[in-house]
Amino acid sequence: MKNTRTLLAVVACCVLLCVKATTAVQAQSTRMARGADISWCTEMEADGRKFYNAEGTETELFALMKEIGMTAIRLRVWVNPQRFGYGAWCDKADLLAKARRAQAQGLDLMIDFHYSDCFADPGRQTMPLDWEGFSLDHLKLAIAAYTKDILHALKEEGITPRWVQVGNETNNGMIWDVGKIDWTKTGNARYLNYVALSNAAYDAIKEICPSASVIVHYAGASSAGDWDGWFFKDFKAAGGRFDMIGLSLYPDYNKWNSQAAGDVSNLNAELSVRKLAQLFGVPVIICETGFSSWDASRASQVMTDLITRLSNVPQCAGVFYWEPQVDGQWKPAYYDSQGWGAYRMGAFTPDGKPTAALDAFKEPDGISGIAAPTATDSQWYDLQGRPCSAPTKGTYIVKRNNESRKVTITK
Repeated sequence: MKNTRTLLAVVACCVLLCVKATTAVQAQSTRMARGADISWCTEMEADGRKFYNAEGTETELFALMKEIGMTAIRLRVWVNPQRFGYGAWCDKADLLAKARRAQAQGLDLMIDFHYSDCFADPGRQTMPLDWEGFSLDHLKLAIAAYTKDILHALKEEGITPRWVQVGNETNNGMIWDVGKIDWTKTGNARYLNYVALSNAAYDAIKEICPSASVIVHYAGASSAGDWDGWFFKDFKAAGGRFDMIGLSLYPDYNKWNSQAAGDVSNLNAELSVRKLAQLFGVPVIICETGFSSWDASRASQVMTDLITRLSNVPQCAGVFYWEPQVDGQWKPAYYDSQGWGAYRMGAFTPDGKPTAALDAFKEPDGISGIAAPTATDSQWYDLQGRPCSAPTKGTYIVKRNNESRKVTITK
C-alpha cells in the first residue's frame, strides 16, 4: 500500500509538471508577435544600402529588427521573378538566404506564398509564367509540388516556419483566371476553383510542416468583420480550410482614429479582429501594416494605438510592419522600368536609421528576479495585455503612473 501511494504521488507530481509545462507553452504560443516584412532587404543591400541603430552603429538588418523589439519576420516568395523581369529577388534562393538570417537571430518566421512571379494583391493575381495554360487539376499539382519544394528546402536548413500564408491578399482569389473568384455566380460556386487551389496548398503545407499555422489573407482589416465576416464565411462554406485569418491594415492618414463605420481606422480593425475570432474560432493576425513616412511622429502615435488595442485582444496573434526599412527614396530597379515611384510607408530615415514609427514595437524594459512591488497604484497585466491582480511567479507587465515595465517575479 505504501509503495502504491508513493507511485501515485510520483504520477501526480509528473502530471502536475506536465500541466504546468503545457500551460507555459500555451502562454508562449499565444503571445502577440511583433514583426516586420523585410523581404526587400537583400535587394537594398545589393544596392549598397546600410542600416544603423538609433545610436548610429551599423547593424545587420535582422539583428536590428530584433534590437528594435521585433519577435518575428515575414518573407514573401515568388515562383520565377527573374523570368518575369523583376530579377532574382524573392525567389527560392533569396528566400533561403533571408530565412537563415532570421533563424540566426532566433526570430519566428512567416512565409508568404504569392503564387505569382511578382506582387499579388486584390487587383492582380497573375499566374506564374511557368504555369501558363495549366488546367485546374494541373495547377493543383503544381501548387502542391512548388509549396512542398520551398518548405522542404527550409526544412533541410533546419528552419520550420511558424506561419505560412496561402496566397497574398486573396480577396478575389489567386492564380487568375483559373483561381479567380467568379462574382457572376452565386453562393459557393463563386469560390470553388479558388478553394480547390487553396486547399491543395494547405494540404502540402501540413504534409511538410504540420505544426505551422496556415493563413488565408484578406486585405481590408477595417471591414473584414462586416456581414458576419462574409469572405471567410463563404470561403469556409465552399470547403476552404485555414488555421488563422490574416488581414492587412494601412490606416487612413486623417481618419486612423475614427469611430465611424467604414473608415480605415484602428478601432474598426480591432472590431474586425474580435468579430472574426469569435465567428470562426481561430486566431487573427495583422500580416501587413504601415503608415505614411511623411510624419514619423504621427506614425508612432498610430502604431502605438494599434499595438495597444490589439494587445488587449487575446485572439490577436501578431502585427507585422510591411517593409519598415524603406526610406521613401529607394526603390527596386523594376520600379524604374515601370515608371513607378518609391514606396512611402516605410519607417527608416534616408541615412538608414529607424524612425519613431517603430517605437511601438519595442518591448517594455525588463527587470528580472525582483519581488512584486507593493505600491497600491501599480496596475498589472499578463503578456496578452489582460488586467490581473495579485500576480504570483511569472512574467508580467506592470504599469505605474506613465511608466511600463516587463517584470519577471521569481520570489
